[in-house]
Amino acid sequence: MTWSILGGFCAAVLISAMVPGPTTALVIRRSALSGTRATLPVVAGMELGLYSWVVASGLGLSALVAVSDAAFVVIRVVGAVVLIALGVQAWRQLREPMHEVVVDEGAVRATRRRAASIGLLTNLTNPKLPVFTFAFYPQFVGSGPDALPNTLLLGVLHILIDAMWFTLVAAFVGRARTFFARTRVRQWLEGITGAVLIGIGVRMAVSEV
Repeated sequence: MTWSILGGFCAAVLISAMVPGPTTALVIRRSALSGTRATLPVVAGMELGLYSWVVASGLGLSALVAVSDAAFVVIRVVGAVVLIALGVQAWRQLREPMHEVVVDEGAVRATRRRAASIGLLTNLTNPKLPVFTFAFYPQFVGSGPDALPNTLLLGVLHILIDAMWFTLVAAFVGRARTFFARTRVRQWLEGITGAVLIGIGVRMAVSEV
């Protein structure tokens, strides 16, 4: 693998991370309402879900999902339900007051685990990821005995770039947390985020790609 190919890979995964989607909406909402640090478990869960599909691609499972109508439909429907549920949850927060800061360490850990689970589930149930990894990675790893190790190594680079981008987004939005904490602004954010997640979920449910 040459430096030019590696550079092309990095540029491509950065562009793919920058394309707005459900993970972008999750990161913006979480960092605006809870701050940058509270968003990191979401990002960690997202990257674990992404790397799971990269590993599946290296093992050939993504190809199976991509060509199997039944498997693809199941993932698509589950993903749509997850996004719609998250959107409805955001709407339900519209009339609720801002929560007080949790000081109990056990509750803090539970909140972090839940945040990580949401990020993980969002990417695991995104039907575009197996299709993307199946079509994208073979262009850079080729075939032969080195395909799997190269896929896994590039996958690590992929999630590092992806995590760096979303951490930057979280840090940028988190700096304006005081602004987003205002009742009207928070309600506006919850409403817009809920609409975006539900819209993506509905589109995912009715689309074929």
